[in-house]
Amino acid sequence: MKLSDKGPAADKDSDSEEKKSKWSLWLVAASLLGAFGSSFLYGYNLSVVNAPTPYIKAFYNETWERRHGHPIDPDTLTLLWSVTVSIFAIGGLVGTLMVKPIGRFCGRKCTLLVNNFFAITAALLMAFSLRAGAFEMLIVGRFVMGVDGGIALSALPMYLSEISPKEIRGSLGQVTAIFICIGVFTGQLLGLPELLGKESTWPYLFGLILVPAAIQLVFLPFFPESPRYLLFEKHDQAAAEKAFRTFLGKEDVSREVEEALAEGRVQRNILLVSTLELLRTRYVRWQVITVVVTMACYQLCGLNAIWFYTNSIFGKAGIAPENIPYITLSTGGIETLASIFSGLVIERLGRRPLLIGGFGLMTLFFGILTVTLTLQDRAPWIPYLSIVCILAIIASFCSGPGGIPFVLTGEFFQQSQRPAAFIVAGTVNWLSNFVVGLVFPFIQKSLGTYCFLVFAFICLAGAVYLFIVLPETKNRTHAEISQAFAKRNKAYPPAEKTDSAVADDKATDRPEPEASSTLDNHVKSGIV
Repeated sequence: MKLSDKGPAADKDSDSEEKKSKWSLWLVAASLLGAFGSSFLYGYNLSVVNAPTPYIKAFYNETWERRHGHPIDPDTLTLLWSVTVSIFAIGGLVGTLMVKPIGRFCGRKCTLLVNNFFAITAALLMAFSLRAGAFEMLIVGRFVMGVDGGIALSALPMYLSEISPKEIRGSLGQVTAIFICIGVFTGQLLGLPELLGKESTWPYLFGLILVPAAIQLVFLPFFPESPRYLLFEKHDQAAAEKAFRTFLGKEDVSREVEEALAEGRVQRNILLVSTLELLRTRYVRWQVITVVVTMACYQLCGLNAIWFYTNSIFGKAGIAPENIPYITLSTGGIETLASIFSGLVIERLGRRPLLIGGFGLMTLFFGILTVTLTLQDRAPWIPYLSIVCILAIIASFCSGPGGIPFVLTGEFFQQSQRPAAFIVAGTVNWLSNFVVGLVFPFIQKSLGTYCFLVFAFICLAGAVYLFIVLPETKNRTHAEISQAFAKRNKAYPPAEKTDSAVADDKATDRPEPEASSTLDNHVKSGIV
């Protein structure tokens, strides 16, 4: 018996070379362009309202006084500002619910293109609100921008998941989170007083939203549609093969097409599953629960609370108030670096370690932060330890929990279930976002610095759940991931039935139909 000449090192080298070969120019360009006009704008709009807050409130007061002849009541001003901030999440929920009907007719790529019109409309409303003297335009613009964010955070991960080979699916999926962080950092940077964070120039902060939306609207049409969408929902195998060749940068895509067709034979029908049907399907029950838990923890893990305390902690450390905005930039920089790190290592370490480790480290640092905030007046060095804890919490979040939930949602579900799954994920995401904004002030008021213990418990609960339930999905097909959940679901996906049917055919000497003829027959009958 002749042993293989290749050792483990050679196998690793070949795997590394294979993964490198998956990164084609078209694939990278499509992911960057898609994220720049989508998740970048979501991150940008999370931070862009912070710097001009006093100027916007002054604009509200001046408009009110001009209309009614007296200054605005402080409680009314607080209410208007709260609506301005929180209506972004309400718009996001509306956008999430719109993804499925738009995506059904337009496809993944065209949904991103249509979404740019929401961004452009929002940018114009917010940028011209000061000139028009109507603060209602700013509030409506924030709502429309939320709709854009809701569509983007569902359509973009679906598009990236469907155009990427399984070997680099995680790394490509992290592009969504990386551009969210870059957007947050850009909003912080442009909000500096030396740039656009001044009373005379704050509307331009919102007008700049036009730039990424216009760039994506001009260049994304030159890229192919999702090959899986073309194959399963448009029944156009020739166009799907052409899209595969473009994204993979090679002529022979027979293996990728066959993998897609195998998934098509498993799922059996092209009719998109409704959200209610998805929730009732037993063999994806724990996948749905896991998506709900990860998305809830994504928003409820306390990162928004960190922003609330950042300025006061920096002030306690002796940093001059006028210098705090520049120090705050470090948080945006840490976010971006940590998300890039996650994208680089996710295919080596896997999803499980990054998610569980991220939530675990957040639990640890939230506990330390609670202690340092409680004792911050005891010694001059303690506030600096609080700053280190803040940066560590941000890095822990962005290295795993900040982006992997979007990746998992695309990996857990088959083609016909994916839009409904992203509706569930997006609904939980935006509702949790709204709840945090609504409830956190009361938690902070009643618990003070001990409020971080609540978030530590949420992070710990998320880490424990994922440790028990979540299988590793790295480099696995949808069928393999479904099998990993099958025992816990106590129900097997249709693949099991397909295999048994094939066995029966062989036992009765009936030949199994070829993949291409099977597809043709299913297309003629309206199903895949």
